[in-house]
Amino acid sequence: MTDLHVVLGATGAVGAAVAAELAARGHRVRAVSRNAGPGGFAADVTTPEGAAAACEGAAVVYQCAQPPYADWPAEFPGFTDAVLSGVAAAGARLVMADNLYMYGPVRGPLTEALPYAARNPKGRARAEVAKLILDAHREGRVRATLGRASDYFGPGGRSTILGPNVFAAAAAGRTARWVGDMDVLHTVSYLPDVAAGLVTLGERPEADGRAWHLPVLTAPTGREFLDMVWDAAGATGRSAGIGRGAQRVLGLFDPVVKELGETWYQRDRDWVVDDTAFRAAFGEPRLTPHEDAIAATLAWFRTQG
Repeated sequence: MTDLHVVLGATGAVGAAVAAELAARGHRVRAVSRNAGPGGFAADVTTPEGAAAACEGAAVVYQCAQPPYADWPAEFPGFTDAVLSGVAAAGARLVMADNLYMYGPVRGPLTEALPYAARNPKGRARAEVAKLILDAHREGRVRATLGRASDYFGPGGRSTILGPNVFAAAAAGRTARWVGDMDVLHTVSYLPDVAAGLVTLGERPEADGRAWHLPVLTAPTGREFLDMVWDAAGATGRSAGIGRGAQRVLGLFDPVVKELGETWYQRDRDWVVDDTAFRAAFGEPRLTPHEDAIAATLAWFRTQG
């Protein structure tokens, strides 16, 4: 039996972390990206031909690639169809690196039983992607599972809401800015812990056929998180929140910030992930304490200048 684990989007933050976790656990890894460097595998997995080449011979495929953020509604479903065709041709299992957008506005903890109630374009796109994958599983085309994470941070996490606004800013001695209400709870995920959860799903066939919330620590408030960042920095730095009004103004000049308006409900109330199902199925995970995760992330951003 093959033990080849294929990571799509291996040069992205999540994909790179998954590839590193797989290697640490002793698996054979094929790291796939459109523009692969030395030791990587170059393929355009948005096409059936490219996806088939990338997935050939795989036991498990980790889908960590995605279209540009603004293009999710137009491109993600077709992208997913191409990946599913490649996974099916290889006879492999699929592990999808997923998020929480499909749920829409929520009151109370987020569980996997929530309906896909999002009405914004990106939330509907993520709901459609999840449905495509789980329908393919039910139809017997592939065996598949989804691992869902909240906002993540960690070494390599440049293009995240926490990367430039919090860690790059603190590393440079600038004001660290939390996007949203600083005094509500917000689950955050550490990249190596996200990767560990996804690889656990890849190693456990009984995970197939459903979505799982990847394990996390207790949710901090934004204010608590920024305090931990400055403690790790060894400095008394400046912290600030970016509220809805400021987001609207900044969005006039920054298209990425403008896009955040669609999902502001993730930032104006408690946004707390319930990972009970994962823990019950796969045991208690070894998660990185917030303080250690923050220190490692800040150190990485400092090396980046």
